[in-house]
Amino acid sequence: MLLVLVDGEPSGFSEGCAMIVSKLSVVMADRKISVNELAERIGIAPANLTRMRTGKSVGIRYSTLDAICKELQCQPGDIIRYVVDE
Repeated sequence: MLLVLVDGEPSGFSEGCAMIVSKLSVVMADRKISVNELAERIGIAPANLTRMRTGKSVGIRYSTLDAICKELQCQPGDIIRYVVDE
């Protein structure tokens, strides 16, 4: 089972599960940038960026990930991570 979580907060994480954890809101807060500002800078709709921040997005294009990382001056691993419960 694969779960998408926000800022490392588990919801229903059970043994044997794997999770993609979104840390985007943490990085955005560290950089003091709003959803609307980042969305405008990278050329996507604020609603799409919000879905990424909240873990409700089902996927992300490499070009979007690239634009986010360039704008926030971070690595992909700074905004998403893969966690396996053992």
